[in-house]
Amino acid sequence: MITAATVDEQLKAVTSDEPRILIVGAGIAGITVAQLLRAHGLHPVLIDRSADAERMIGDNRAGYMLALMPMVDPVIDELGCRESYLEASVGIDRYIAHAHTGRVLRQDHLGALLAEYGDYRGISRAALLTVLTGSDCPIAFDTAVGRLSDDGESVSVTWAEDHPREERSPGDDFDVVVIADGMNSRTRGLVSGGPEEANPACADAVDTAWGGWVCWADADADVDAVDEVWGDGFFLGMYPVKDGIGVFLGCPDSRQPLGPRRFADEVRGRLRETTPRIDACLDAIAAAGDPFFWPLRDSRTQRWVHGRTVLLGDAAAGFLPTAGIGAGMAMEAAGVLAAELRTFADGHTDSSSTVSAAASFDPDAVLKRFESRQRPRVEAAHDNSRSLARMMFDRSRIVAAVRDQVFRFVSLKIALGPIVKLLKAPVGRM
Repeated sequence: MITAATVDEQLKAVTSDEPRILIVGAGIAGITVAQLLRAHGLHPVLIDRSADAERMIGDNRAGYMLALMPMVDPVIDELGCRESYLEASVGIDRYIAHAHTGRVLRQDHLGALLAEYGDYRGISRAALLTVLTGSDCPIAFDTAVGRLSDDGESVSVTWAEDHPREERSPGDDFDVVVIADGMNSRTRGLVSGGPEEANPACADAVDTAWGGWVCWADADADVDAVDEVWGDGFFLGMYPVKDGIGVFLGCPDSRQPLGPRRFADEVRGRLRETTPRIDACLDAIAAAGDPFFWPLRDSRTQRWVHGRTVLLGDAAAGFLPTAGIGAGMAMEAAGVLAAELRTFADGHTDSSSTVSAAASFDPDAVLKRFESRQRPRVEAAHDNSRSLARMMFDRSRIVAAVRDQVFRFVSLKIALGPIVKLLKAPVGRM
């Protein structure tokens, strides 16, 4: 359960013998690392720009539906929320690939492919945040960072004046700042003295020149199946969650002015074969009124660690949704970072000891080791998402026909080879 708590109220819980940790952004990555630290007796300060919990969870810009692969299982188990996670999600077993004409090309048992590594489940973003927050998750709402200053001993945080806090001081000092406020992170631009110096870290970005409308459709009987239609100038993805289907209708940016209703009708006219689910999902897009249009962009920072600040989740590597891996990698990375922070806060090689003096806390070693352990895994998954995007987003009917033929013979296991490789060799947890 999310509870509103100012920065001052959260700081009161921090004891003198534990490090002061600020987490900027209460999205999936930020909440995960905060809750993992709290589960082990630490008291990080978690802030978010949103005015309240309803706006934070209901923010469409952060995504609708998620397909979570087994790399999230260790986090779910460590937080002790397995039962609520299973209740709030649905198991995904089948992946149904359609040709650009709508005809079914193949059906793969993706759940069986991943079963030896753990669960593969569909869940809405709002439901996942509810699961992760558990019985209590303090967040300082309407709070943002105005300036960061790292003197090598601590990070001085000046609070943004346009996001005032009750009982607020102009600023506070922290031992570590975790920046997890999304791919378009405002806080990231404050690292190392300002936007001019920080921008080169974000130079590696991809703009697919595509985007898509997202909405919900009613659940149907195929609760275990994902459907995707890879079209010639369109993409239709249908992803089951608890009591619904998340719908994504993609198009080139140049087609966005048509609007969702007209483009959905255009797609329907191109399909020679449909299914009840395809029809229902196109109807849902057309009837949605003004659904959110999700630009398909990504970014990858060249450095995650800047002194005592570290980037996490989409602030470090914002994913294209093409492999359905971004949220899972954000949770995995949050788990690794939390483990590293706990180890050095404890002053031991595991997290079973009591918290020792903050003087034994070595943020430089902690953060650099976290980056060296996790960044190669994130970038491998990131590369896979980019390669799938190059296959999916094309306007040529000839290319679409060739792709259909290739897809008939290339197994899903091969297509997701880099992801399966990550699951076979999970990152070590402390």
